[in-house]
Amino acid sequence: MTKELYFNDAGNQIENFGKSLEARFLQQLGYDVPFPEEGYHGEDIIDTVKRIIERDGRVYLEMDPEERRKKLTEIALEEKIAAIKAALENFGVIYDVWFSESTLHQSGAIDKVIQELKEKDLVYEHEGALWFRSSRFGADDKDEVVVRSNGVPTYFAADIAYHKNKFERGFDWVINIWGADHHGHVARMKGALEAVGYDPDKLTVILMQLVRLFRGGDIVRMSKRTGQYVTLTELVEEVGKDAARYFFVMRNPDSHLDFDLDLAKQESSENPVYYVQYAHARICSILKSIGQEQPMAANTRLDLLKEPAELELLRKIADLPDEIAQAAKALEPHRIARYAHDLAGAFHTFYNSCRVLTDDQELRDARLVLVNATRITLRNVLTLLGVSAPERM
Repeated sequence: MTKELYFNDAGNQIENFGKSLEARFLQQLGYDVPFPEEGYHGEDIIDTVKRIIERDGRVYLEMDPEERRKKLTEIALEEKIAAIKAALENFGVIYDVWFSESTLHQSGAIDKVIQELKEKDLVYEHEGALWFRSSRFGADDKDEVVVRSNGVPTYFAADIAYHKNKFERGFDWVINIWGADHHGHVARMKGALEAVGYDPDKLTVILMQLVRLFRGGDIVRMSKRTGQYVTLTELVEEVGKDAARYFFVMRNPDSHLDFDLDLAKQESSENPVYYVQYAHARICSILKSIGQEQPMAANTRLDLLKEPAELELLRKIADLPDEIAQAAKALEPHRIARYAHDLAGAFHTFYNSCRVLTDDQELRDARLVLVNATRITLRNVLTLLGVSAPERM
């Protein structure tokens, strides 16, 4: 398995990025230039330009505007990608490969795939643009532009070339995670794969709904630092890595996530990650309090565990292998978060109804074995989710 991130460093977005950088660069040097309408207004653009000026001074001022934008974009992209990598690593997400869209342009892969479609009579010219016959593959009744009338390939053309590249590299199953706004693109992408000779069923697309952040019952609309969005780094700084990871993974991708910042920081049973972690910490406290080696299951009368709460906890522990298998098969990691919450709930119920450190030594040992098994299971589940299993809270 390879984890790969595909990032757009070509096309209109990057052109607008370059125009934004140039405008801020000139403004920082005292020139009264308008900011482009389609530009990016975040404060981070200004911060980037200030760092460039601090490092290189006015060296880019005398350049041809096109060359200046290219140079500023190159420097800024390197900085932004490094920052994104650092933010993701801090969040516990590490990609094996960072694939750049620009390499598809530079290598000729996009021209090559368009030529292949031409040879198969799967593209045609209309109003100066080149269109892919996506309607031929049952995607929808609307064909898709692959080369604009100005001769510039579209993102869709790059996407076709990228997926062809992936299968050429030997991948036998590709799982993409897209935003829900790309819903209409799924069928077209599968049709394009079929057009270039690959099984469309080898591509699975998971659509993620947007996340809304709430604080004090109100939607958090803007970040003070970046102007237009709240960064992952800011979120982790506010609620911590564990809460951020758990809150993101506990919902089905098809469901909208209302991320309550206040709840994520609460130390109460209403906070789902705290609820699960507290169960683990409580168990560690119980085991530490006995101050001796834990009893082994092989030497313990587990048949004494007959109370409903004990049996329910045992059943829940036994469910873990099947839960993992089902979550993996269905690509539904939220099932593991739900299981963790249910297991913690089963433990809390057991703890409140069954005295662990009873005077009956055999029953005491049996319950300690059950408690320890719960601890191990909780720790394993939290580890799967990339969330810590604290021993003290």
